[in-house]
Amino acid sequence: MKHIAAYMLLSLGKEEKPTADDVTKLLSTVGIEADGERLEKLVAELAEKDLAALISEGKEKLASVPSAGAVAAAPAAGGAAAGGAAEEAKEEKKEEPKEESDDDMGFGLFD
Repeated sequence: MKHIAAYMLLSLGKEEKPTADDVTKLLSTVGIEADGERLEKLVAELAEKDLAALISEGKEKLASVPSAGAVAAAPAAGGAAAGGAAEEAKEEKKEEPKEESDDDMGFGLFD
C-alpha cells in the first residue's frame, strides 16, 4: 500500500511516469525501506496505464461490491420473523451474568 501511495503522490507532482528509484527516494525521506521486488512489479504494471482511468475503473468495481447497507435492508424484507429473532437475542444478552473485574486488583479509590 505504501508503494502505491508513493507512486500516486509522485504521479500528481510529475508529468512523466514515476520510476522505482523515484518511489524509493520518496519512501526513504520518511524512513520507510521500499521492497524492491514489489516496487518493480508495480512500476512495470502501471507503466503503460493511465492512473486516472485505473482509479475510475476501481470506483465502478467498488460500487458493485455489497456493503453493510445491503445487510440492513434484509430485516425489512424478512418481516416479523427477523424481528422475533432480534428480540430473542436481546433476551439472551440480559441473562448473561456479570463477571467481576480484577482491574482494580481489590483496591478501590475510596477504600
